[in-house]
Amino acid sequence: MAAAEDTPVVDDGEEAELDCGNSDVCTKYREAGKIANKVLEGVIQQCTVGASVKDICEFGDTVIGSLTAGIYQKKVNGQAIDKGCAFPTCISLNECLCHNSPLSSDAPTLLAEGDVVKIDLGVHIDGFIAVVAHTMVVGATPSAETPTDGPLGNIMKASHIASEVATKMIRPGNTNQQVTSALAKVAETFGVNLCAGVLSHQMKRYVIDGNKVILLKEDQDQKVDDQVFEVNETYSVDIAISTGEGKPRPQEHRTTVFKRAVDKSYRLKMKASRYLLTQVNTNFPTLPFTLRAMEDEKQARMGVVECVKHELVHSYPALYERPGDIVTHFKFTVLILPSGTARITGGSEFFNPAHYTSEVTIDEETNAILAMAGKKKKKRSKKKKAAGDGDDE
Repeated sequence: MAAAEDTPVVDDGEEAELDCGNSDVCTKYREAGKIANKVLEGVIQQCTVGASVKDICEFGDTVIGSLTAGIYQKKVNGQAIDKGCAFPTCISLNECLCHNSPLSSDAPTLLAEGDVVKIDLGVHIDGFIAVVAHTMVVGATPSAETPTDGPLGNIMKASHIASEVATKMIRPGNTNQQVTSALAKVAETFGVNLCAGVLSHQMKRYVIDGNKVILLKEDQDQKVDDQVFEVNETYSVDIAISTGEGKPRPQEHRTTVFKRAVDKSYRLKMKASRYLLTQVNTNFPTLPFTLRAMEDEKQARMGVVECVKHELVHSYPALYERPGDIVTHFKFTVLILPSGTARITGGSEFFNPAHYTSEVTIDEETNAILAMAGKKKKKRSKKKKAAGDGDDE
């Protein structure tokens, strides 16, 4: 259901407040985050030696559908609340950074011991989105007693510190440039490279890639406007790090993840193209989808070519570093609340920093950021009740 058709309206004709200042909106973000975390937990359990990447992706999408179907079942103004997948489950291996989501017709790729797996998915409730990405190693059972070290331990530790720094720095009054600079310092300290071209986006209702963005890595080929963070905003924070050049590129692999370009129209020639666009407009009018979700996958594969050619859909190609490079991807959703920045997906539930070690010593500047308070402390009243006060009331 399109966002424009669902926008609540208050009595004076103005749009109702649709950011985290609205308690109902904040609740929907948090519920979407809880489901995203539950799905991530289930997908992690599926990533075992010999498991099929395609089957795991289908599993993730199915669980998103079943868990979202179980909440917010009451209709509002006679209409069911829209909910479900906000980003299809992707499983990207080793040097592949993101967006690998095989089709049902593809030959299976099986997980092997030691594969570095990047899991990426998203959930929405009434258009309010929570996304999450996580990196794990197949067959590895790291512990505080026998932590992972070497290049893998170093880059995982760097990813954790970068995620914490970003969370601390996204607060009212700070700028996107401050976050980019702080992340650059972390990468330099650990001797790894942030991945070029990666953006963190503000999210709004049915908008997964808003105009306010954070550039992960400064690049001459990509510039963004300076932005100031404000209370009640929501952000998808993308942390992608590589032991290689940090320049992931598309390869000759079929793209399977797309998003409707809502501002584009064209009279399509092919029947298969018209079929696909009808399916997208009905089921995925604003948020990313996979061709695997179409009723007729074969027609969708044929039709998407013309749709891409005439810019009716945007593509999310799988991106790769060089073979042998270690690539990590962590993504999480934050709400900038009056009480502080709240991280509602990912986090310590899935990543224990004690499981990874690095010989790197964190610099004072980064340590100062990590030491910043995450939430405002509630002020306690200094007034003391006088003896006997209130006895007669």
